[in-house]
Amino acid sequence: MRTQLKLVFLLACVGWMQPVVVCAQQAPAKSLIADNAKLKLVADDYKFTEGPAVDRQGNVFFTDQPNDRILKWSADGKIETWLTPCGRCNGLFFEPHGNLIGCADEQNQLWSFAPDKSHTVLLDGIDGKRFNGPNDVWVDADGTLYFTDPYYKRPYWDREVMEAQVPKRVYRLASDGKTLTVAAESFKQPNGIVGDAANRILYVADIGDNKTYRFRINGDGELIDRQLFCEMGSDGMTLDVLGNVYLTGRGVTVFDHDGHKLQEIDVPENWTANVCFGGQERKTLFITASDSVYTLEMNVQGL
Repeated sequence: MRTQLKLVFLLACVGWMQPVVVCAQQAPAKSLIADNAKLKLVADDYKFTEGPAVDRQGNVFFTDQPNDRILKWSADGKIETWLTPCGRCNGLFFEPHGNLIGCADEQNQLWSFAPDKSHTVLLDGIDGKRFNGPNDVWVDADGTLYFTDPYYKRPYWDREVMEAQVPKRVYRLASDGKTLTVAAESFKQPNGIVGDAANRILYVADIGDNKTYRFRINGDGELIDRQLFCEMGSDGMTLDVLGNVYLTGRGVTVFDHDGHKLQEIDVPENWTANVCFGGQERKTLFITASDSVYTLEMNVQGL
């Protein structure tokens, strides 16, 4: 029964999965995983974990979306509930001033949480229409927000209109906190998103089409030069300092900057939703997977 419940919520969160096709494999010169390191189960008493985001101290905040709460994993390994309720947040990311940005799926909004846990609704739609359901978010160094807006019908929605209201897109909220524009479109189901602020690159996964794209961010914050990065979608993603891209789904799959597959990290769960680097040295890979969270010590730091 427990497995069946997990599967039901998984399908509600990410839709019916299509077979994954990955890029050609290329063996890394050295394993990205630390010597003798093993995947460590940290906790498994959740319903569905998502949205890990690291703060400046290396603490990781993540969500247990069905239970409507944000939890905090301290760099010393302890976990505590940080806030509940939280608008049923999904993806999270810290902006430069220390506020936590959350994709608040209950009312299809984008929230900003202050350190005192108060929140502000940043956005709730475009052109008078409700968002489909902001899913994942990345914040540039100047505070510009980029977020994906796929459509997954949620069992907890209580509204008359249950279908998608706008096309499935990536949006950009300028650093002024007011100017909202369509950053990219023509996706089947945009989901994971992550950027490299120094090199002006943004990655967007179209999980519905089993593809991940790479964009350049120009001086105005616009996304240009859309390129296919690899033929694998992703629920969530992160980067390391070498420019490697970590995609999720059936475990964690790592690609180098050119889209060559480097390494696979097996995770013993039905679904791996998201991933980030945490810990004081940013060398702990923190993985949210179904009803559990795991850590793995790495040879490389997170970006």
